Amino acid sequence: MDLARPEVTGAAARRRGNAARLGLMALPVAFFAVFFAYPVAAIVARGLKTGEGWHLGRIADVLQEPGVRHVLWFTTWQAFVSTALTLLIALPGAYVFARFAFRGKQVLRALVTVPFVLPTVVVGTAFLALVGRGGLLDELWGVRLDTTVWAILLAHVFFNYAVVVRTVGGLWAQLDPRQEEAARMLGASRLRAWRQVTLPALAPAVAAAALMVFLFTFTSFGVVQILGGPTFSTLEVEIYRQTSEIFDLSTAAVLTMIQFVALGAVLALHAWTVRRRETALRLVDASVTARRPHGAGQWALLAGVVATVGVLLVLPLAVLVRRSLDAPGLGYYRALTGEDGGVFLVPPIEAVGISLQYAVAATAIAVVIGALAATALTRRDAGAFVRGFDALLMLPLGVSAVTVGFGFLIALDEPPLDLRASWILVPLAQALVGVPFVVRTMLPVLRAVDARLREAAAVLGASPWRVWREVDLPLVRRALLIAAGFAFAVSLGEFGATVFIARPDRPTLPVAVARLLGRPGDLNYGQAMALSTILMIVCAVALLVLERLRTDRTGEF
Repeated sequence: MDLARPEVTGAAARRRGNAARLGLMALPVAFFAVFFAYPVAAIVARGLKTGEGWHLGRIADVLQEPGVRHVLWFTTWQAFVSTALTLLIALPGAYVFARFAFRGKQVLRALVTVPFVLPTVVVGTAFLALVGRGGLLDELWGVRLDTTVWAILLAHVFFNYAVVVRTVGGLWAQLDPRQEEAARMLGASRLRAWRQVTLPALAPAVAAAALMVFLFTFTSFGVVQILGGPTFSTLEVEIYRQTSEIFDLSTAAVLTMIQFVALGAVLALHAWTVRRRETALRLVDASVTARRPHGAGQWALLAGVVATVGVLLVLPLAVLVRRSLDAPGLGYYRALTGEDGGVFLVPPIEAVGISLQYAVAATAIAVVIGALAATALTRRDAGAFVRGFDALLMLPLGVSAVTVGFGFLIALDEPPLDLRASWILVPLAQALVGVPFVVRTMLPVLRAVDARLREAAAVLGASPWRVWREVDLPLVRRALLIAAGFAFAVSLGEFGATVFIARPDRPTLPVAVARLLGRPGDLNYGQAMALSTILMIVCAVALLVLERLRTDRTGEF
């Protein structure tokens, strides 16, 4: 028998796998080219191109403005500080959710995720009620934070706590704890064993979570617009102001390009650092790693995480609920069922069903596109084109949502892409934001799967689809459900792009809330709080269902 035959067969299987990987990339590449690159290029071209040609000198003019330099500096440093604070506060929570089994865990996990899907304008208003004039802190202790950057930083931690807990905790729960226990048996302290064994294994997930938090805080819009006042402004706020208030598309286009270049550099750095640290890991079923806390230290850690969730996450939500109940007899909720032709063509309450329909469609699109992209990016020795696509998948989180939404209106207005009157336009915009979450949630787990398992299955004649179904899927099913939950949550709360493309007769919940907040009067403000409370309840129920599916038969309390 030819002894080289297995090697030849293995090489053929690898070539077949590479061809299948490029085939998997076709749909994601086409999706991002048509619904991201094309609209963004259209809006940038509209801003920089005049009747006499390209006005590239406008870039230098904008960069020389002191106000723009101040905005760029504030945008950068607050994003770094917000990311560091979020990691510091949320990593203990990721450990608790990954390693501890306790009564009420599913409810607590849902509470952690709900803030992430709230419209930014609502959260900004809730924090203003907490830390502003006449707010809770002002009433109790005479303390106001609305004139400081701390209100913005705390609101960013409020939003992104779930990103770290679910992204890092998802991988942490599947790491074999026996590896750390072996290091301790060899004489390493608990801290040293965690630092030298667990932390390197978690590095890709921590880096992915940090990247997502940085992107969200770098492009922060609603929070900074409400809490920042005239003192603080991010690039996203300035792009919106230049587009919607001043109608200066050239300045907005330049700011979009600056944002694009800055985040492109961050993504390239992330791809390089994470690729150096990724290794094959020993993954186990998450149900065998979660144990009931034992000892005073573990119970104290659990209590500290619960207290953090209560003060940082639940308290602002409680403020929203209380405000929605200020009118006697649930007056604000009853007002949602009435017709109001001045703002809506349908009763505001119909925005609930409309948002759920859009979110389901957007989740399906994001999961399909994201899963294909993550599978294609599994191999770390892929070519430069594949590595570049890894970074490009994150750009929708970094490019201004205002630019994307406005670009949809400008670019997708002619056959065969005349989608302005189609309902699918909103889910497409929401899916753009959901795909990066699917990719970044699934990719660390997919890359942690031992590649020899796939190669062995391929050598035995399994097709790429069968390899995925029988090797990858059992290990990544948890990550896939988490990714779907993230995509659904993001779709429900997306506002920046949707505000431009949602039809008046089919408003989403965030758009409806923003419209009500933009009108004077206690009734409109109360209805906005009532809709926000309904959004919280809808998200909590959806997330609890997801948790029940994800933890089914795990034996958790």
